[in-house]
Amino acid sequence: MSDTGSHASHPVTLEVDFPDRKLNRATSFFRPIMIVPIAAILVLVSGPGWAGKEHAAPLFWAAGGILFFPTVLMLLFRWKYPRWWFDWNVALTRFELRVGTYFLLLTDTYPSTDQEQGVRAGIPYPDPTKDLKVGLTLVKWFLAIPHYFVLACLAVAVVVVTIIAWFAILFTGRYPKGMFSFVVGVMRWGLRVSAYAFLLVTDVYPPFSLE
Repeated sequence: MSDTGSHASHPVTLEVDFPDRKLNRATSFFRPIMIVPIAAILVLVSGPGWAGKEHAAPLFWAAGGILFFPTVLMLLFRWKYPRWWFDWNVALTRFELRVGTYFLLLTDTYPSTDQEQGVRAGIPYPDPTKDLKVGLTLVKWFLAIPHYFVLACLAVAVVVVTIIAWFAILFTGRYPKGMFSFVVGVMRWGLRVSAYAFLLVTDVYPPFSLE
């Protein structure tokens, strides 16, 4: 079973398999500790590292995270979205989603750095000359501001739901289906906002919807 929630008018989708089985209580209880190794890897590939204020330049032990500003410039001046830039952005986004689903107790399968597992994010590769209005790349982050406020409130709700689900898993071994759908819906909403405002793969404005 999976929470598909495919929105008919939006090209970006997110599906997460619902664990219709007993989850591992031990790994769920110790999730804040279990997440540390893979979270450290995610941090290292998500941005530059700094040794401290006394150092004027970043250390070269981390990758660059999402390629946003280079993509903006390439779209504006060359009307191109280099495929390997897109592949990197999508791969990193999917990795973040896998780590997120594990941390939020939606699965007890340890996150892979490259395998899809039970988290499937559909993010289409755009043709800038047909699918994008390149001038919008400068203002998409601004146009998405209403979503930031709503998602911030939803994030608080996700924390509360996750705590309740944590207790539910410890006592019953199962994640309540309604709570699961809510958390996945918030993640789906956030993914669509990211795809619009920062990944720059679509001009379709994100719906205010968990579906």
